[in-house]
Amino acid sequence: MRVGAFVLAAQFPGQGQGEALHRAVRTAEVAEEAGLDSVWVAEHHFVPYGVCPSAVTLAAQLLGLTRRIRVGTAVSVLPNTHPVALGEQAALLHLTSGGRFTLGVGRGGPWVDLEVFGGGLAAYEQDFPEALDLLRRWLGDSRVGAAGGRYSFRDVAVVPRPAESLDGDGTGPEVILACTSPGSVRAAAERGLPMLLGMHCGDEEKAAMVALWRETALAAGHSPDAVRAAGHVSAGVCQLADRAADARETLLKALPGWLKQGLDAHVTVDGRHRAMRDPVAYTELLCALHPVGTVELAADRLAATSERTGISRFALLAEGSGDLAATEENVRLLGAEVLPRLL
Repeated sequence: MRVGAFVLAAQFPGQGQGEALHRAVRTAEVAEEAGLDSVWVAEHHFVPYGVCPSAVTLAAQLLGLTRRIRVGTAVSVLPNTHPVALGEQAALLHLTSGGRFTLGVGRGGPWVDLEVFGGGLAAYEQDFPEALDLLRRWLGDSRVGAAGGRYSFRDVAVVPRPAESLDGDGTGPEVILACTSPGSVRAAAERGLPMLLGMHCGDEEKAAMVALWRETALAAGHSPDAVRAAGHVSAGVCQLADRAADARETLLKALPGWLKQGLDAHVTVDGRHRAMRDPVAYTELLCALHPVGTVELAADRLAATSERTGISRFALLAEGSGDLAATEENVRLLGAEVLPRLL
């Protein structure tokens, strides 16, 4: 089982944005010290829900600060950038980190980002498959051209080529796709891409998505071995304490304020109605679904999720207290006390 930290760079009420980013960096550094497998960096724009606007940029910083741990984006929002530009950045990080970078991509939401960055609603609603396929070609081929509905350009050389790593296996960076619907699950499966599944999903829903992915991938011609080996990632929350009630209390004190402030700040690009979650109810749901409690309970929940879903990779949000020292201690406990129980 491979357990990593999910870094949102969340700005809690009363905190500055620099404080949130400093906590994000320290989370990654402590995660490596604690023996975690990976760090996953989120990307958001114009909202305190997460103050990292470029997951690949922060990933580059974290790769430079660490030596062993894998660093991934969770996710880079593809409709907000040109797929070739993102592909070039991913190739650069893959090559200069010795293959420690994972590119997670997603469709994002119908937010005002689409207006600011010029993609428009079409980039979100219609053009994502074209952008994803262009990105994948850039990461796999030596020359790429495009003649699609959104992207059209002559053949150009891929520089640097991800496959030319000095110490790699001749392939480019791992690419995973954030999936929140049957349509996105099928899109990932048809391309043989592992899924990143969100914090709001329980084991039953995640198991159903994995089953749909496997069925679709096999029907698309992917080998049974490749389907079995797919490294799907389950996002969640981890908060540890000597008593389960104390872990829950920590999150119930801190998360609702952050969630209300962060979710309320989202603005749709076209004025469509937003149905945002109730912050307290969502916090209670997260506590019920994920490793929130004692180290024994946390290990049992991770093992149970893996058994029920077939997922063996986890990205766990450890900054739910909103406090730097508490976050660092939470990550250290995850590495020292929970991981050994999963071996």
